[in-house]
Amino acid sequence: MPRQLPKPIAKLWKRYPAVRKAFDELGNCCHEAGPLDEKSRRLVKLALSIGAGLEGATHSAVRNAHKVGLTQEEIDHVALLSISTLGLPSAMRAFTWIRDKSQR
Repeated sequence: MPRQLPKPIAKLWKRYPAVRKAFDELGNCCHEAGPLDEKSRRLVKLALSIGAGLEGATHSAVRNAHKVGLTQEEIDHVALLSISTLGLPSAMRAFTWIRDKSQR
C-alpha cells in the first residue's frame, strides 16, 4: 500500500500542483544526471538527510532505501559512519529516526 504524504505536504501540493510537478521533475532529473546506481543514490540521500538533521527526510530516505532492496544493516551503517563526522549525539538521533516504526 502506498504511503500517504504528510498532511501539510499534501495540502501544499493540492494548492500548488504546478510546483509539485516541477519539484518531482527536478528530483527525477537529479537522480538520472549522474553515474551512481539507484542503491548508491538512496544511501547518499539518507546520509544527506541525516547530516542536515532532517527527521522527515530521513524517514523518507529509509522508506526509499528499503524499496530498492537495501538491507537494514546497510542503512544502519550510514548512521554508524556519521559518528566520526557529525558526533555521537547526531548519530544516535539518526539511529532513532532510522528505527522509528511510525515512519514506515
